[in-house]
Amino acid sequence: MKCRLFYLVGQLGLGGLERQLFYLIRSIDRRRYKPVVAIWSNSLDDHYAQELHALDVPVVRLGDNPTRSTKVRALCSLVSAIRPEVIHSYTFYTNIAAWLAAKGMGAIPIGSVRNDFVLDRQAAGKVLGRLCGRWPPGQVYNSFNAEQEAKHSTTIFKPRRIYVVTNGIDLDRFSTRPHSERGYILAVGSMNKRKRWDRLLRAVAYLARKGVELDVHHAGSGPLREELKTIARDLDVERQFRFLGARNDIPDLLANAAFLVHTAENEGCPNVIMEAMACGRAVVATNAGDVRYLIDDGKTGFVVPKEDESALADRIATLLKNGELCRKMGDAGRAKAEQLFGIDRLRSETFSAYRAEGWEDW
Repeated sequence: MKCRLFYLVGQLGLGGLERQLFYLIRSIDRRRYKPVVAIWSNSLDDHYAQELHALDVPVVRLGDNPTRSTKVRALCSLVSAIRPEVIHSYTFYTNIAAWLAAKGMGAIPIGSVRNDFVLDRQAAGKVLGRLCGRWPPGQVYNSFNAEQEAKHSTTIFKPRRIYVVTNGIDLDRFSTRPHSERGYILAVGSMNKRKRWDRLLRAVAYLARKGVELDVHHAGSGPLREELKTIARDLDVERQFRFLGARNDIPDLLANAAFLVHTAENEGCPNVIMEAMACGRAVVATNAGDVRYLIDDGKTGFVVPKEDESALADRIATLLKNGELCRKMGDAGRAKAEQLFGIDRLRSETFSAYRAEGWEDW
């Protein structure tokens, strides 16, 4: 197996990180760069594993033993066999493994932060979080907010060099479509703690009590599904709030939506906001991660403080009452997406980071 660019990722399910890796690999000259992907979780049945197989990109697992040390040894053996020029860890908690595998092999290791610098370190655990925050010394972050967190952190366990490469999206797949006369409000994202869908549920309950007609659809699954359904029942908004579960037809859901609402506490560079803008849909979002860089407040949507649920409800009501404003914001969002969110930029900026770390792109 020949390889120039090697990617290490935790898993390849229906997540934003995984979609970005797929976009990047799809956009490159695969005959020239011969990419190979290794999955830390060892699941070869994940959605994007199948998508990569369809591109004739090898996707490999690191053996059956679940221990980290065994996987690192398997990774080192694989790297020794295929001799890649770049090893890019696309998941934070695999950063140190990529660095170890590159040692003595002449490969350039690249790490990643794909969410929040502090949150990623905490999620990885005290020791692993420190190691992955520091090594490899060159890391690609997908948000300016995470870069600022790292630069202002007093810890020594942070990379020496940070390259910010914000997410890209498929502008053909997420294309502008006419607004539906009675479009619903769409929310998309995993049902986990940091997405804070409880905020949206309370805003919906508040507006419903005020007599505002609402139809909210949420697409996504996760560990808090039953808890959120209980909150919806307790707030008496089961009629107004529909749980769709995990979906793979987000472009169609956006096409039939009036606008998107996003209520996260922590974020990196949220794909779904960029996708909504590309589809010509206004966005109401809490000020988390790079949201303030993506949304021009008052022009392509509204950015509200995280804890200001009355402001969240107010901005939702504003768009519900003003279809023309929705359309104007959606048009402005699409124009910004065309200018800044393309996959060609994702590829060129990622390759620029590789070259800055010493890669020679012959």
